[in-house]
Amino acid sequence: MIKSELVQRIADRNPHLYLRDVENIVNAILDEVTDALSRGDRVELRGFGAFSVKKRDARLGRNPRTGDHVEVGEKFVPFFKTGKELRERLNDTDKE
Repeated sequence: MIKSELVQRIADRNPHLYLRDVENIVNAILDEVTDALSRGDRVELRGFGAFSVKKRDARLGRNPRTGDHVEVGEKFVPFFKTGKELRERLNDTDKE
């Protein structure tokens, strides 16, 4: 599912809201999550999961095309850990 599909599904479930308002709300939520992560904060959505940032140290990598060694600088990457409710829903065996 892409963002425009998410916006459309939410708008379909809430016919009293304009599509542009739903799009603004989704964008606002994603912007807030992004801003929090860029500050190094953790974002927890109970039942869904938690977003955080992990630091990857500098290392010596390898160019897969040439095989040459390449310096890879340190960087920060987003990390997502699923919440208990989401994990249980994904692994629900009663669906079958």
